Amino acid sequence: MPADRTENVGYGTQKPVELVGRLIDALAPPGALVLDAFCGSGTTLVAAAGKRVRRERGKRIEYFAEPRRWIGCDLGRFAIHTTRKRLLSIPNVQPFTVQNLGKYERQAWAGSTFRDDGRDETAARQRAYTAFILKLANATPIQGYTWLHGTRSGRMVHVGAVDAPVSVSDVAQIAAEFRRATGTGADAPKTNGVDVLGWDFAFELNEVAAQQAAAANIQMRFLRIPRDVMDRRAVEQGDISFFELAALSVEIKTKKKHSVLLKLNGFVIPPDDVPEEVRKAVRHWSQWIDYWAVDWDNKSDTFHNEWQAYRTRKDMSLLLECEHTYQQSGEYNVVVKVIDILGNDTTKTVKVKVG
Repeated sequence: MPADRTENVGYGTQKPVELVGRLIDALAPPGALVLDAFCGSGTTLVAAAGKRVRRERGKRIEYFAEPRRWIGCDLGRFAIHTTRKRLLSIPNVQPFTVQNLGKYERQAWAGSTFRDDGRDETAARQRAYTAFILKLANATPIQGYTWLHGTRSGRMVHVGAVDAPVSVSDVAQIAAEFRRATGTGADAPKTNGVDVLGWDFAFELNEVAAQQAAAANIQMRFLRIPRDVMDRRAVEQGDISFFELAALSVEIKTKKKHSVLLKLNGFVIPPDDVPEEVRKAVRHWSQWIDYWAVDWDNKSDTFHNEWQAYRTRKDMSLLLECEHTYQQSGEYNVVVKVIDILGNDTTKTVKVKVG
């Protein structure tokens, strides 16, 4: 039974909400927990959140039943993003959290791929993992350094850990070792360039760390290690590319005593990350953005989605500004998250003082 064309989001195995809703009503009483471990486009979660469909005289009628608790999982970033937008479109949907557990998958992959029977197994695995990433990045390994792992095209290379994001403090260590290494030894830097390869990057690292590196006269680039490195077929076919992080420009102004206006001013995706036909079709930077959200008072913890705007098939327009009123005077950290049309997320932190 294929999905109704009015709710079809392009997944080949997508089921209709009408069918899944009937199954949930029959098998999961109110208060039950519904688990979809391979949620795809999110139909099961949409139905668990209460959306129902019935047909009367050939007409499709939407209504809402008592929601169930639910958990959804998927490895595909597009699946998660599609599910999130479908859930947000449900009136008065209960709050939910999107958790990224990717590092556990990477840890399992690294543990099984880089086994070693030597006496120092942890160190041997780390060396094997670093050498593997350097090879895929067409870099040559070097010895004698802690934070600098290789060279390519005259630039030094750092390989980020499997289980932790690259942080601003990591960048400070890389820069310090780079300065100490300049002009010393056979593998000493010949230029002032460093490529930092990482699975994840701390909030706003692309801009804050780049400023720090520039102050130290180091040309530092941040490139994401793609999930494809865990796919043996992609590795064997040589189908691995490392792309730079996107850059987001945000402006925030105080309007009244406790009210602020936040506006997106620009968003840039490195051109190598985008197919040529897509680049030609984009006429304005905002077309790169599919979804964005704001955490108005982030306390250096999990991102809290307190406001969002996104495109749908029915409405491809996108708001580029929003307002917020704080209850108390003070200084707040505002975190903006953008998800682009390729499914990648970019975050930026700005401070605002009100009152």
